[in-house]
Order: sequence, then structure tokens, then C-alpha cells
Amino acid sequence: MKLLHLVLCAGCVGSPLHASAPASAGKPNILVILADDLGFSDIGCYGSDIATPQLDRLAANGLRFTQCYNTARCWPTRSALMTGYYPQQIHMDPPNGRLPQWTRTLPQWLKPLGYRSYHSGKWHVNGAPMVVGDGGFDHSYVLHDHDRNFNPKDIAEDDRPLPPVAKDSGYYTTTAFADHAIRCLNEHAEKYASQPFFSYLAFTVPHFPLHAPPEDIARYRDRYLKGWDQVRQDRWQKLRDTGIVNCALAPLEPAFTPRYLAPGVLNKLGPGEIEHAVPWIELSDEQKIYQATKMAIHAAMIDRMDREIGRVLDQVRAMGAWDNTIILFLSDNGTDASILVRGDGNDRAAAPGSAASFLCLGPGWSSAGNAPFRRHKIWTHEGGISTPLIVHWPKGIAARGELRHDVSHVIDFVPTLLELAGAKPELPAGSPPFPGRSLVPAFAKDGSVTRDNLFFNHEGNRGLRVGSFKAVSAREDQNAWELYDLANDRCEQHNLAAAQPDRVRDMAARWQQLQAEFTRNAGPALPVPGAKPSARKVPPQSAK
Repeated sequence: MKLLHLVLCAGCVGSPLHASAPASAGKPNILVILADDLGFSDIGCYGSDIATPQLDRLAANGLRFTQCYNTARCWPTRSALMTGYYPQQIHMDPPNGRLPQWTRTLPQWLKPLGYRSYHSGKWHVNGAPMVVGDGGFDHSYVLHDHDRNFNPKDIAEDDRPLPPVAKDSGYYTTTAFADHAIRCLNEHAEKYASQPFFSYLAFTVPHFPLHAPPEDIARYRDRYLKGWDQVRQDRWQKLRDTGIVNCALAPLEPAFTPRYLAPGVLNKLGPGEIEHAVPWIELSDEQKIYQATKMAIHAAMIDRMDREIGRVLDQVRAMGAWDNTIILFLSDNGTDASILVRGDGNDRAAAPGSAASFLCLGPGWSSAGNAPFRRHKIWTHEGGISTPLIVHWPKGIAARGELRHDVSHVIDFVPTLLELAGAKPELPAGSPPFPGRSLVPAFAKDGSVTRDNLFFNHEGNRGLRVGSFKAVSAREDQNAWELYDLANDRCEQHNLAAAQPDRVRDMAARWQQLQAEFTRNAGPALPVPGAKPSARKVPPQSAK
């Protein structure tokens, strides 16, 4: 199973196929676009200065959700998005092997309703390695090599391995994913126009390594010499002005150290690297140039993603499917503070952003990407789990450019999309009810979605949100529970734990109860441990 970000599947570079509106106009087409390690304020319509006109246009003609959450990490989010369950319920956090026998993916739910499903990009659902065989997609182009954007070595199409990409071939993952999505949609328009489609486009940017075409980097070359303090301030002000947040700007945390910082890694990167998010004025001139260059590459990756999204959107228009295609855009976690070197290593003499370099964003710029919130990917403070969410659907959403403050989560995607597809799913024997809520009521009116609580747990970082209150703890802080009222302190600056010990006790007990329940209900996995991985044979469910 995969963490679901629907993608248009296309693998060709030909002109879009034009067609009349599909005969299946009653059921909406679905396009889920998932970014990788994109921060809450990393796109224009959420406060950024990075050029994202395609996403901004979707937001201006659709909805922006202000309180949507992911799971703080890549594979747990993708698993939840694809299955509708918390990752703890399906052996995915920690990843303890195969998915439970009762688990179904979104394509497996949609197929009996007439949908064809396409996947392009990252999959990373550890318990279901075969995207077509395990995930139920009709076509897939999956990148398993997450350390190389220009010459990846581990790629598969329709579950069949492809040769490694040659160096200096002109290949770039973001473009290749869009190409494949377009090819799939072209085929759909030609052969299956009477059926609705589900496209899951799962980019691997702006996840490290920071790789981007040089012409894209040039567009942002000197922009970030002003430093992360100013960028954070500017983004926070835009977010306040647009009503997306109402909190203060969380201060930098200069004592914070990235969790996976290995001895000697700074020597591999050079004197320009810095492991702490200190005020910009404290950096040397060499460090400022080095850090500004890294942010320029990060921005270039997002800029390129937006342009490739535009090509996919043009294909949807050319198919006559625009009005009845619901498009959802989000990120799998906050920006990443890691500093590490993997893949082919880092050649300090190579151009930053090229295939021979291996750079990470680091805690300074990650604090800007997640502005105005605290912490980063992996942590369950708001910076790690908050995602932008854009929803665009001309036929089904009358509002244009409005905000939705409904509290939402990636576990909501499956029940939302199944409702829109007209499904009334009968859950398999042994499966718990979906923990998420349909977001369909929020499409018409702000404040229409209510829930009991939201649960978070990743690598010793825990969280529970009940109403506007959030209890959160980090492994680095000996798992002491903090308490915040997010109604006016979403930047988590005023810890209320000492003033409201009863609330903390009750929320901590509820978290423990949910953790035990999720672990108990996960049940046996398929196949048995040690068995050779094979495609899961899950019969399609009829919708009644």
C-alpha cells in the first residue's frame, strides 16, 4: 500500500491528446499531488517567495486548508494516505513488515466503481513493494532510489525493473514523473474515456539531496543572501495577512541539533555548513554564501515541480476532464533539518545542486520552510506535521479562493474520495473502522468537519490533538508532555502543562489508550515474515 498522493501517469513527451468530456462525468476524476519534505510555507499561496503560479492558481480557484496534518515522515504519511488508516494500525510506523490482511488501497476500493488508477513517482509503502501488484494501480512508474535525481539506479515500471539512468543523460526525476503521468492520461483519453481516473503524482522534491537543473538554480542565485531570519519574518507576515495563521512567529531554536548528524559529516561538506539554526548575522560570509546557495537549490526544486505540475494540468484540460477532476495537493511532512551525505557522496569541487553534490537543507532553512511553526520533519510539533492542502474541483466546489480552518489529516483522504466516488464500502472482516472523516462537508462550508481527536507517534515523538488543545512530547526532551492551546498559540510558545495538569493527564492517558488499541488491532500481516514478497491478491469489493 502506498501513502496516497494521486498522480497523473504519463511517460511520453508528445502533445496532449484532446478528447471530449468523459462519458463518466458523474464520478469525479481524482488527481492527488504529493510533494516530498515541502514545508508549510514553501509555496506562494502559503506565504513563500518561490514562484509557484500553477499551485497559486489552483488555490485562487479552489480552497486552502489551514490546519491539515500529515504523520511527520515519508512512508507513514504515504501509507495513511493510501489506506485511510494511521500507520500504527497497519504495521507502518514502525514498519514491521507486510500490511495486515484486511488492508485495501484506494485503487482497490475504486476499481469496482469503474476507475483506472495510475501512479508516478515515489511509493515508499514498505509493506507493499509492488505498486501494481500490491497497490492495485493499472500503471506505475516508481523511483526507489531516493538519493539521485539525475541518474537514479533503482526504477521500475509496472513492477518491472528498468535499467539505471546513464549519467549526463538529461534525465531529472521531477520531469520524468510528469512525463509518465501525461503518458498514462493520454492512454486513458484514447482507450478509457468512458471511465473515471485516479492519478497519484508523488514527487521526490524538495527532499534531499538538493539537486536541480542549473538554469533553475540561477533564477534564485542571490535571493537568499538576506538570510533565514528575514525569510521567516516575511512568510509569517504573509500568512497572517491572508488569515492562514493568527499566531506569533516561533523563534529559532539555536540549541537544536539534527537527529541523524553523524561524526565527520561536516568535514565532507566544508566550512560553509553549520549544524545549528543560529541568527543569520552570526554566520561568516562564507557560510552565508553557502547557505544561501542551498536555499536557492531548494527553491529551484519547488519551482520546477510547479512547472511540471502545469504540464500535467494542461493534459487534464486537453482531455476535457478539467471541470470534473478533483485535484488535491499536499506534502508528506515538514521540511527536513537533516545534515548527512548518502548516495554517491559529496564532491566539494562539484557545482552545488549537480549530481556529484549531496547537500541537505539543514535546520536554518528548514526553520524557514516550516515557518511560522516549531521543529521539523520527524517531530510532532506543528513544523513537522503541518501541510498545505489545496483542493480544486470546478464542478463540485463553488467557493473560489476561500480558506477552510477545519482540522484535517491524511487519514481523511480515503473516506473523502470514496464518498465522492459514490462508494459505500463494506470493510473486510477484521478491519477497524476508518479513523478519518470525510472532508466533503468542508468543501461547501468552513467549520463543517468535527472529530474527537488526532493521534501522532513517530520515533519517540508523540502528539494528541483534542479540539484546540494539543499535547506533544519529543524524545529529546525525555518525553515530557507539553500542552498548547492551538486556537491562539499554534506556534507552541506557551506551555500550559503546569497550569492544567489534569488535562495533560487525561490526554496522555488517551494517547496511551489509542497506541495500545492500534497495535492490538493491526492483526497478522501478509505474507508471513520471511516469505518471499509477492503481489497481494485482494478481491475487489463491490460498493453497495
